[in-house]
Amino acid sequence: MQKFKKKHPLVLRHVPVTLYTCLLFFLILFTAVFISSLWSTLSTTNTKPTTKTVANQTLVANAPSREETTKQSPTLLNCSRGNQTTCSNKYNYPTTTSETEKNEATCPEYFRWIHEDLKPWKEKGISRETLEMAKKTAHFRLVVKNGKGYVEIYRESIQTRSVFTIWGILQLLRRYPGKVGDMEMMFDCNDKPVVPVGLYDGPNVTGPPPVFGYCVDRWTRDIVFPDWSFWGWPEINIRPWEHVLKEIKEGNKKVKWKDREPYAYWKGNPYTTPTRLDFLSCNVSTDHDWNLRLYTQDWIKESEQGFNHSNLADQCTYRYKVYIEGYAWSVSEKYILACDSPTLFVKPRYYDFFTRSLQPLQHYWPIKENDKCKPIKHAVDWGNNNNQKVQEIGKAGSNFIHEELNMDYIYDYMFHLLNEYAKLIKFEPRVPEGAVELCPESMACTRSYSKEKEFMSQSMVNEPSTKDPCSLPPPFEPMSLRIFYATKQNLINRVERWENEYWKNSE
Repeated sequence: MQKFKKKHPLVLRHVPVTLYTCLLFFLILFTAVFISSLWSTLSTTNTKPTTKTVANQTLVANAPSREETTKQSPTLLNCSRGNQTTCSNKYNYPTTTSETEKNEATCPEYFRWIHEDLKPWKEKGISRETLEMAKKTAHFRLVVKNGKGYVEIYRESIQTRSVFTIWGILQLLRRYPGKVGDMEMMFDCNDKPVVPVGLYDGPNVTGPPPVFGYCVDRWTRDIVFPDWSFWGWPEINIRPWEHVLKEIKEGNKKVKWKDREPYAYWKGNPYTTPTRLDFLSCNVSTDHDWNLRLYTQDWIKESEQGFNHSNLADQCTYRYKVYIEGYAWSVSEKYILACDSPTLFVKPRYYDFFTRSLQPLQHYWPIKENDKCKPIKHAVDWGNNNNQKVQEIGKAGSNFIHEELNMDYIYDYMFHLLNEYAKLIKFEPRVPEGAVELCPESMACTRSYSKEKEFMSQSMVNEPSTKDPCSLPPPFEPMSLRIFYATKQNLINRVERWENEYWKNSE
């Protein structure tokens, strides 16, 4: 066996002093860095490791803090675990808000109607007894407790109205986690308001039942809330508002106003109410041309054909659009106003949360309800002879929708409405037995119709807002509100005088 030679020990005395000093310094520095790194790793006992699987390899890394996760990794809809039936998995989404940027902007003028809608309970507040009275017509009760949402369903709504309304409120809680006050609300998802004015007045009555709904008229006291279609209307293939608004904005560029068809346009279901059925008589015929091009919408047929002829962004090709109510207020309102074409607004009975601030001749052109054909012809002829003025009306109405009705303001409106409402509650909100906790996976992943899941995914708030909501403007002063209504009526009267003069000169 070959013998190994004994190695000589390193003889340092043969190394130059300067080189020896440098080697010793780097050896000490390397040792210190290694020990420091090892000590840091061993001493981080409060940081739990988390695993990630990438290309079949398991990686272990320190879990980021909740604040880091929120800023760096938006929470997307995840249905990979199969149908989610509970919210036991928290998906690492915060329930409280960290520091946010102060918002110096004041909310749009229509936010003032929040104070008006809640005025019936300002003096006495909302008792448990008063709230329970609202259960009679409600489709669901929604509870916010410690930043989380819970729902108790009483009855099914038309289509998926209640589902997407609840979904919208859940997105509000995700946008402003922990900032919506504890409260209980009752929501009626039908078309018409249900709380009559005067029925619950009197010294021995605590106030009308607080029922949230989509519209109101002068004879009712429902609390007006943004409708379900802001988060999508899958039954008729209308995508969430944020997406539709962008599409309409692009559609407005396709045909300039002066190159659009010089008529008024309306498309919808005319068989919902007598006023729409009567509207059919205004369509062009061999006997009359009232400057209106009216098209009926068969949603069943349209569904069978894949909704190829109902794209809202492709309907901005006429110089004028007509809005007319259906069974009550119509969801179509915001889509019609967004087109840059002036809206001929057939006198409405019902108002949603934003149209109460619109003024005739500024945002729209008023049309009488009981005699629609002649006013429409006059409006179109007037506009075609006063291009600049009528384009200003169309642009003002469209700008209102695009700038003051974007989803940022929708969420801020909901935020202020629910927080002002929560201040009026005189009891401790509680989660009813059997109520279901809300989370995106339990709502979206169980939907059997793919459009519903798709629209929920498109409209989901993936991370908290880094900015505070806009500031709620103060209530209307009684005098300013009277002036507002008087101004509106005077402008309507002015248009009617123009119309009478027009037909007098046409005879």
